[in-house]
Amino acid sequence: MKYRIFSLFYIAIVFVTQMAAENGSHLWLRLPANAHAEISAPRQSATLNIAVEELHQAWQGAPVQLVIQRDKQLQPEGFRIRHEDNKITLTSPTETGLLYAAYHLLRMQATGQNVTATQTTENPAYSLRILNHWDNMDRTVERGYAGQSLWNWEELPNTLSRYKEYARANASIGINGTVLNNVNASPQILSTEYLQKVKALADIFRPYGLRVYLSVNFASPMVLDSLSTADPLDKKVIRWWKNKVKEIYRIIPDFGGFLVKANSEGQPGPYDFGRTHAEGANMLADALKPYKGIVMWRAFVYSPSDADRAKQAYLEFEPLDGQFRNNVIVQVKNGPIDFQPREPYSPLFSAMQHTPLMAEFQVTQEYLGHSNHLAYLAPMWKEFFEFVTPASLKAVAGVANIGTDTNWCGHTFAQANWYAFGRLSWQPSLSSEHIADEWLKQTFDFQPSDINAQLKKMMLDSHEAVVNYMMPLGLHHIFAWGHHYGPEPWCNIPGARPDWLPSYYHRADKQGIGFDRSSKGSNAVAQYPENLSKQYDNISTCPEEYLLWFHHVPWNYRMKSGRILWDELCYHYDNGVRQVRDFQKIWDAAEKYIDAERFHEVQSALKIQARDAVWWKDACLLYFQKFSSMPIPYEIERPIHELKDLQKIHLPISNYECPTKELLNKNR
Repeated sequence: MKYRIFSLFYIAIVFVTQMAAENGSHLWLRLPANAHAEISAPRQSATLNIAVEELHQAWQGAPVQLVIQRDKQLQPEGFRIRHEDNKITLTSPTETGLLYAAYHLLRMQATGQNVTATQTTENPAYSLRILNHWDNMDRTVERGYAGQSLWNWEELPNTLSRYKEYARANASIGINGTVLNNVNASPQILSTEYLQKVKALADIFRPYGLRVYLSVNFASPMVLDSLSTADPLDKKVIRWWKNKVKEIYRIIPDFGGFLVKANSEGQPGPYDFGRTHAEGANMLADALKPYKGIVMWRAFVYSPSDADRAKQAYLEFEPLDGQFRNNVIVQVKNGPIDFQPREPYSPLFSAMQHTPLMAEFQVTQEYLGHSNHLAYLAPMWKEFFEFVTPASLKAVAGVANIGTDTNWCGHTFAQANWYAFGRLSWQPSLSSEHIADEWLKQTFDFQPSDINAQLKKMMLDSHEAVVNYMMPLGLHHIFAWGHHYGPEPWCNIPGARPDWLPSYYHRADKQGIGFDRSSKGSNAVAQYPENLSKQYDNISTCPEEYLLWFHHVPWNYRMKSGRILWDELCYHYDNGVRQVRDFQKIWDAAEKYIDAERFHEVQSALKIQARDAVWWKDACLLYFQKFSSMPIPYEIERPIHELKDLQKIHLPISNYECPTKELLNKNR
């Protein structure tokens, strides 16, 4: 068995007590300023050179012999770390696995684990762990709240910017694929000119084990080469795609494949030509198969053909179960509607037993306060895995929250969601607590245990806090028109489709509130397995966190707390406000342990979040009170706004930006 040995030489460490200035650009990969190691090694491959360099820059341990060795007994990207006789051995069948092993060893060191007493074996749960960038070619990012797109298409392939650092961050948490462009794809991305630009990125990413994928527009043959049709069964169309795929692999030999959004929100697709999703996906899959490429075909579809938007994906895709090629993976959002702060899981995950599926999570906070709000999303994703067993999935995808902002994600704590997505993609059994602890210890200097515990609690409570002050008890999709920042349950746009408006979802009236998806309503409950269908169908057994998702509930309905629904709703909104104020106290107490720049950045964001929480609470309670005609319980903090003033708020932002503090203060 071939192996290589390197020596790590210990250099004396000088501790510096003054907090160094930081700006968040190093993410969780902050190199220790007080450590150094010299590694003697022969010339290696690009990937092994990276592994050696990472250890060279970050190793803080005592003198130890390091052995990097191939081991075919593990999964291709799996690895084993063993320590014995003053020697640490890293083994994997592949160089990428060895790189992952190096990052894992350094993560153990950075989080305070005893790396000289470790016996660790890791295999990824999924072979495909992919970020989806909703980046447009003009450098706007749909649902992008951290600046412009990283990909500067005009300057590629000449200017390479932060691309190496991006690849490094992904490799450190085991992400091995990236879809570069928006699912609302421009056909131009498949032009020869742009494929050369994609090649420049692929060349940088390759040593880090990161493969590139592209979102494609189904009508590309018509746009790029003036074909009269994009019918997937037309011979000319089939030939066009085969030729295009051949060109791609000639330029990028390890290209991963296509992501497709079809017949959704105006995007072209096979339905335009009387064909099914399976026929469209299979045509592309056949073109990619000789090169071992894949098609990720999104199940995010909705149309006004059914009275309940939540049923649409199931209605279109469940009948096609078993009809897709084996290199097609149907990519399904975690919930049945659209990345709401809380949704039940999509019933497609239970229904399509004969089709490879991948879960699509949203790392960017489209419906969670953008990059202004602290919302640690690992607990939400773990909630999904309580219903969908990780082993039932083929892969996972996450809609990225990355941009050109100095700290990459617009909010220091939003970095934790990028990190958590990677770690859960590798090992879904990891707890939210474990991941938060890892991220905190790597992102900030070691805290006193009580401060670290408080910061971790803040992270773990943050998602539920957002649900509380935005849409508790199963309320959903009552956001402002056009950008989804802030509340607008009263929104009424003349001529808009009903399922684009909040009233379609909350259905508040004099009798009660909530969408009736029971067997007496839209019967969406019937799409779930029998045990859950029965549970959700009965108002008395439906979990209260989903109550208003599945039922139109009377205002005076008695909840498990003993309160009536209206009072319970008020308490949830009030609790959300109180939770965010507690976050402010926790963060302020940590000031002397955090560098000034990142401390003030998070402190300022928490002030925005606290004001936004009150905005949400007042807007929703004052509006819904018009229907309940009930008083807000006197223990609840009194509203500080007038409903008529709140209804005048219209933020002048688009889908591509996060409102600034100045803009919010001016318009709110």
